[in-house]
Amino acid sequence: TKATLYSQVLYTVGSKIESKEGQVLHRSKRGWVWNQFFVIEEYTGPDPVLVGRLHSDVDSGNGNIKYILSGEGAGTIFVIDDKTGNIHATKTLDREEQAQYTLTAQAVARDTNKPLEPPSEFIVKVQDINDNPPEFLHGPYYARVAEMSNVGTSVIKVTATDADDPTYGNSARLVYSILQGQPYFSVEPQTGIIRTALPNMDREARQEYDVVIQAKDMGGHMGGLSGTTQVKITLTDVNDNPPKFAQGVYAMAVSEDKVPGEEVGRLKARDPDLAENGLVDYRILEGDGMNFFEITKDSETQEAVVKLKKPVDFETKRSYTLKVEASNPHVDPRFATWGPYKDTTIVKISVEDADEPPTFMAPSYNFEVEENAPAGTLVGRVHAKDTDIMNNPVRYMIPRYTDLEEFFTINTEDGIIKTTRPLDREAQSWHNISVSAAEIGGHHQDAKVRVNIKVKDVNDNAPEFATQNEVLVCENVSPGKVNLIETVSATDKDEMAHRQHFHFRLAPEVANNHSFSLKDNRDSTASIFVIRKGFSRLSQDVYHLPIEINDNGVPPLSSTNTLIIRVCSCDSKDTILSCNVEPFILSAGLSTGALIAILACIVILLAIVVLFVALRRQKKEPLIVFEEEDIRENIITYDDEGGGEEDTEAFDIATLQNPDGANGFLPRKDIKPELQYPMRPGLRPIGNSVDVDDFIKTRISDADNDPTAPPYDSIQIYGYEGRGSIAGSLSSLESVTTDSDLDYDYLQSWGPRFKKLADLYGTKDSADDNS
Repeated sequence: TKATLYSQVLYTVGSKIESKEGQVLHRSKRGWVWNQFFVIEEYTGPDPVLVGRLHSDVDSGNGNIKYILSGEGAGTIFVIDDKTGNIHATKTLDREEQAQYTLTAQAVARDTNKPLEPPSEFIVKVQDINDNPPEFLHGPYYARVAEMSNVGTSVIKVTATDADDPTYGNSARLVYSILQGQPYFSVEPQTGIIRTALPNMDREARQEYDVVIQAKDMGGHMGGLSGTTQVKITLTDVNDNPPKFAQGVYAMAVSEDKVPGEEVGRLKARDPDLAENGLVDYRILEGDGMNFFEITKDSETQEAVVKLKKPVDFETKRSYTLKVEASNPHVDPRFATWGPYKDTTIVKISVEDADEPPTFMAPSYNFEVEENAPAGTLVGRVHAKDTDIMNNPVRYMIPRYTDLEEFFTINTEDGIIKTTRPLDREAQSWHNISVSAAEIGGHHQDAKVRVNIKVKDVNDNAPEFATQNEVLVCENVSPGKVNLIETVSATDKDEMAHRQHFHFRLAPEVANNHSFSLKDNRDSTASIFVIRKGFSRLSQDVYHLPIEINDNGVPPLSSTNTLIIRVCSCDSKDTILSCNVEPFILSAGLSTGALIAILACIVILLAIVVLFVALRRQKKEPLIVFEEEDIRENIITYDDEGGGEEDTEAFDIATLQNPDGANGFLPRKDIKPELQYPMRPGLRPIGNSVDVDDFIKTRISDADNDPTAPPYDSIQIYGYEGRGSIAGSLSSLESVTTDSDLDYDYLQSWGPRFKKLADLYGTKDSADDNS
């Protein structure tokens, strides 16, 4: 099909317009009105597609008019024959890439390029064909829907898009269908909404479904293009299953030696629902073990944990029964009519026998024994028995840590407790011990019981004064006046009974004294009175008054206690001034305070004198008297080994620096020494000159034979270079100025140290002579 060009040409309208100059101007107006051009997309023919033709009424066909095309795609996609005005499309067009192109046409003179027609725009539209399949841009899809949903419940909506032109034909008209997922789900053809198609879909039976949805264009007719997507649909859980016990009866066992709180066993009711829909609660409904057992839940495993609530006894009851219920705490009201969401089971718990320690017949024992009872006195008896079936005999003992001093002993067979020595209530009135009982031949398990032993009091302690204070009385007591000076009371280490009291009286030897009297007040106290006119401290300053105290115990005991009465000096108001006798003894009339002050002054003066003498003695005299002398000439001997060959400060090397001193020659330091000139070269050494070898050997001999030298080897350093060489100067600078030949034969006599030098010069001289 070729596109045709429809054009309407407006004829030229001529008018005459008179100008100011009187000329007549001719104006022509031309216009083109273009309809839309259409080009089919994806055209693959052998020749370019003719889009349309441009033609102007001024074109007479002689080729003087040139058609020009500009705008979108001009020259690349669309070309124009400048002579005929035919427009062709040179490339395959894709509507989905660009749906239309806007172009501008113009007619100009070929020779002058002057416009013959004003420019005019027109549109080339690309006509759509069905060349794009539907696409699901958001796939794959994931959806969730509750299990047991009603038929037709919306799950998800899928949407496909088609790139073709929706306004032209049926290329973009889509229809949805389900390829996979039937009969569980369906899809609406026009909207793409997926819905449930079966009732009572059970998550516990199947949880996930893979659904494939197809979208087809052309309204679903033959020849249309299609696209598919996957939808993964998951059924969510609802509480549609009650808990269920796997067994109707559960058997458990517990040992009788278990303590409350220990686990007895576990059971579980299974619920296939998830999360809170699968939670299960447990409780005991009934049974004879409700008081002995309890049930809790393990939140992680959802198990029922049966625990011991109270101790069980095999000998008392050997089995218990519990009825346990499991139920869902969260029930969905939509499914409440499906039945009760609970289940029950029976738990049978058997009690196992354990080797238990013996059991005492009483939780504790209280006994009494009199103090001072002889050793072996019966205190009491404890009794324990084996509650196990074996009923083994029991052995008793007293743990030593409860009776450290071993006051008691127990018969290991019958549990009779006796004393080992007399007991003193005043030292310890109660003895709290423990007795343990263990089976003979058992597993060494023992039971302990507390035994409290009270020591009964016996009147074995005589009464005595409650306090031992001295009684003070004024010596100037008024004549004839009866004065109360003290009220005495008594105490007794024995246990005081309710009606027990003390009786007081003066001892028979002082019953008729003329100084003091006693009155028993009948309330376990007594009053002491003065019956004389006065006292004199010079004659007697202290009185001892013996008083007899009696108790009414069984048997009654008495004791004589001495009350000390001291005479003191008092003023006119009977205020005590002093109870000492020193003022009457000191004839000078000095008080004790004055004497103490005098003695303190004497001690201080003595201390000052001693300190002064000590300071004088601590004055130090100079330890070394420095005299005006040259200390370098002093020889100081150090009794140490020194620091080795590098230590030159521990030895006096003055002698080594002056070899003349070795021969007894000590040069004077107050006169200038005589000058000694070196010997001329070639002379023999003078016989009486000091040889270095001889000097060193002499010093070594002196060191070896010195009786005051330490008995060990030492290293001595000599800083002596010699008194001068008889060889004179050996410098080559001096020898070159000498015209005569030198005789070096004397070098042979200088010893082995100069042998090498003598051989060199001697050999040379010999060679010269031979020549």
